[in-house]
Amino acid sequence: MAKKLIQLTARDIILQADAETIREAFEARVKIDELLVKREEAYRQIEEIELQVEELVGEEGAFVYPEPPVPVAGFAKPAPASRPKPKPAPKPQPEPEVTEEEPAEETAEEEAVETEIEAEAEEASDKDQ
Repeated sequence: MAKKLIQLTARDIILQADAETIREAFEARVKIDELLVKREEAYRQIEEIELQVEELVGEEGAFVYPEPPVPVAGFAKPAPASRPKPKPAPKPQPEPEVTEEEPAEETAEEEAVETEIEAEAEEASDKDQ
């Protein structure tokens, strides 16, 4: 069973730590470095596997990987690979009421289009005669 860890500052280590504490800290650091090397190798193996999957599928990013079976330190927990939530339906905009007493005003653009259509119709009728 691991010993209770004591928070040591650099000053504590230099001035107050005994040789045994320093030796244990060094051994722990060596072990951590070995584990980090193994972790890096595991990530390289995962990359190789994912490249093989993409080669089989024939398209990069087409295969959706399931969530990892165990949490991984240093990474945010991925969102579940379920369907995206539907967007809320937009609220209908109330249409402005147009009373029959007040006809809707045409914009200058609408008037120009109508004038152009009438001019083309007159030209066509002149050519037919």
